[in-house]
Amino acid sequence: MNNGHDTDGESQITLTRTIDANIEDVFAAWTDPALIEQWQADYAELDAYDGGLYKFVTYGDDEDPEEHVVSGEVLQYVENERLVMSWVHKDEEDDGDDLIFVLDIGFKAVGKDRTAITITERGLAHADPESRIFSIEAWSAALEQLAELME
Repeated sequence: MNNGHDTDGESQITLTRTIDANIEDVFAAWTDPALIEQWQADYAELDAYDGGLYKFVTYGDDEDPEEHVVSGEVLQYVENERLVMSWVHKDEEDDGDDLIFVLDIGFKAVGKDRTAITITERGLAHADPESRIFSIEAWSAALEQLAELME
């Protein structure tokens, strides 16, 4: 059961979403820390160039009191086309058992004010189907928040 999302064994998930906004604005939402903080993280730092570093922090709340930190390196930065990042999710509970992925985001204009985004998460196999489903659902929710911000 893949719910319309592509999966390649257990090592990759791919999601595509079209957003009613121009490509420059959508790309900026992924690369400008002030915009990232409006939809993806509570605190963001990002060096928008090849080899730059980034760090996203999501503060805990009543439902999930733990602070989540994702950090890594910008592996490829092609303005308004592609953003590839190493994605290291530090989990306080797991004593150094970090989740490490490569996040590959493609941007494609489909008309003047529509942009198709394709997210591919590649890396270590997800431990179980639940974690794969969680990752797909988390990215789907993030893209929904981005769409609400942009549209």
